[in-house]
Amino acid sequence: MAKKKPRKKLPKSIAVINADNCTGCESCVEVCPVDCISLNERQMGVRGVQAWCEVDFERCVGCEVCVHIPKKKTDPYELTVCPWDAIEMVPTEQLAVVVAQIGGPPDYLEENWDRLVGTAQHLAELKAGG
Repeated sequence: MAKKKPRKKLPKSIAVINADNCTGCESCVEVCPVDCISLNERQMGVRGVQAWCEVDFERCVGCEVCVHIPKKKTDPYELTVCPWDAIEMVPTEQLAVVVAQIGGPPDYLEENWDRLVGTAQHLAELKAGG
């Protein structure tokens, strides 16, 4: 397993996916250049499967490619990636507040609170202090 190195520079903003808006189509997964987005699937008994994508905040570099494909200066049209408008770029300093409200199954957020909100809070504190 590779040794985890500290970040050289924190991004100004980090992608956050609202789980309640996400359908799990994986459009964002396909375009992410740093492979920091993954699909979560949760069996919901006889009702089927709930699926949504999630960003690994520690790996996100803030490139915004999951939100929109960079365009040429001569092209007036912007190609958005998420058809459900579920992804937003959040200033790193505000990350923990937004992540605490990302939606999805309530028990999932409770079970993963430290990993999701704790990581977001740590990055926000690093950004505010640095």
